[in-house]
Amino acid sequence: MDITLDVNVDALLEAYPQAAGFLAEHHVVCIVCGEPYWGTLGELMASKGVADPEALVQGLRDHLGVA
Repeated sequence: MDITLDVNVDALLEAYPQAAGFLAEHHVVCIVCGEPYWGTLGELMASKGVADPEALVQGLRDHLGVA
């Protein structure tokens, strides 16, 4: 799976459950009431006011060990 701003959050968490912890540490909470955010990673980051979403996506890739 390519981790980009266009990936659906539910698909990301299904493939990489540990992504939730990384995102939460960066103030991007992606699970609410036990359900993943319905939308793309880019939409979620925009709603949280992430200043540099591309850098956070790269950090997530590095954390998960994905190219």
